[in-house]
Amino acid sequence: MQNLTSQIHAFGKALMMPISVIAAAGIFLGLAAALQNPAITGDVFAHWPLPQLIISFIRKVAGALFANLPLFFAVASAIGLAKAEKPTAAFAAVIGFIAMHVGISATLAAQGLTAATTTPEALQQSGMDQTRALVTSAEYIEMLGIFTYNMSVLGGVIAGLTTVTLHNRFYTQQLPMAISFFSGRRFVPIVTVVILPLIGVVLALIWPTLGEGIAWLGTMIGKSGQYGALMLGTLERLLIPTGLHHILNETVRFTPIGGMATVDGQTIIGALNIFNASLTNPGSVPEETLRHATQFLAQGKIPVMMFGLPAAAAAIYHTARPEHKNRVKALMLAGALTSFTTGITEPLEFCFIFVSPVLYLFHAVMTGLSFMLMSLLHLMIGNVQGGAIDLVVFGILGGSKTHWWWTLALGALYAPLYYVVFRWVITRMRVETPGREREEQQPTPQVEASERTQVIISGLGGDANIEDVDCCFTRLRVRVKQMAEVADETLMTTGANGVKRIGEHDVQVIYGPKVEEIAQQVKSALGSG
Repeated sequence: MQNLTSQIHAFGKALMMPISVIAAAGIFLGLAAALQNPAITGDVFAHWPLPQLIISFIRKVAGALFANLPLFFAVASAIGLAKAEKPTAAFAAVIGFIAMHVGISATLAAQGLTAATTTPEALQQSGMDQTRALVTSAEYIEMLGIFTYNMSVLGGVIAGLTTVTLHNRFYTQQLPMAISFFSGRRFVPIVTVVILPLIGVVLALIWPTLGEGIAWLGTMIGKSGQYGALMLGTLERLLIPTGLHHILNETVRFTPIGGMATVDGQTIIGALNIFNASLTNPGSVPEETLRHATQFLAQGKIPVMMFGLPAAAAAIYHTARPEHKNRVKALMLAGALTSFTTGITEPLEFCFIFVSPVLYLFHAVMTGLSFMLMSLLHLMIGNVQGGAIDLVVFGILGGSKTHWWWTLALGALYAPLYYVVFRWVITRMRVETPGREREEQQPTPQVEASERTQVIISGLGGDANIEDVDCCFTRLRVRVKQMAEVADETLMTTGANGVKRIGEHDVQVIYGPKVEEIAQQVKSALGSG
């Protein structure tokens, strides 16, 4: 069970690679959509050839990224879960992804299903009614020139997980002397080419049943409307300490649970995919469909990230003891600005969720309510973070159809409510938020920046105890040999907001947005950068 938990967390970490790319691409698409909107830039600019040519180029680049998301997820899954030789795992994942879809395509062809025989027109000629023909045709797609099932990101994850399982088993495999050239890491792509087409054949046989099940689940949650948004927002915050919220988010963003839409004859599944398709192809997605998708995206976070949590930070500062206010002020100001601008909240959340279950639950429920209310008010703001950047790019610049002003109205209510509740609970229940620690607990001294890397390594039990180092948006994720060698007190002196043990060998150290720099410094010191 502990090993399974470790693998789940490694998988969640791996998902951050493609997500970070498409989040940035989404911002570029949002700016491009605003610059092509005559209501924002005027008719002259909207019809000025050179700028519009550049904007169209940006759209095509971003569109290509979104079209190949399944491949990106296959590679990311393999890299994240590979025990060693990660470049080999990534290379094999590309081969495995292609080989798997070739297996699917061959099986479909054996059944008489090809790109030509599954067009809506061909299906109607075979006796299907128009609606059924459109739905059936949408089940198939051309992926890297291969006719296959439209499995979206799930297909990439299946290919990636299968490939990395083979990689971890065979990357040290030794063959007889006569063929020893193909041993070790060279053997991984070979066995991948043999196994993944067979996996594709099996998938082609069972996918119709799996697809119907996924579509049923998506339909059920979709019919729940704003209550589905309430559940998502609440569960995502409750899962923050475990790191599993990433997996929950990707399920909604890239599977039918987040909705389905047809764009240029292609079925787009997942809330984020639909939103990005609407940016790439303006006017191609009906507004009602788009609003259904965005109820699971950034709009539900904005009142919390921009207003609620900064107000909570103010309450934590005001309830700190006088002698600690300067220290707490710097901590809360940094966390509040990060949450307000980017929607990255963990530096603030880890100041209270472990010391006050009441505040933790309040925050989770309020986030869920925010998602629900934004859905009820028919907002249409996408992307993934929920800070001021998303509000400006995808809300204000998106025009009046996004109903962006409701985020400010709800934020005006959330700010005082968060402040009052946090201040009351902290003082009434004597919660030990920063600056209110027990008198015998002195503030943790901080090491100098020049010493930080070596202290981190020491706190993790030394370089001999460290097997792997990586990071996500806010956490240094480390796999260690002996958890008993990890010293929380030492790690806290390096500027960490908290230390979370995941299983017997995985530990997460929360640093906030600066974690990428810290991870690179630790890797370099260990000789793996």
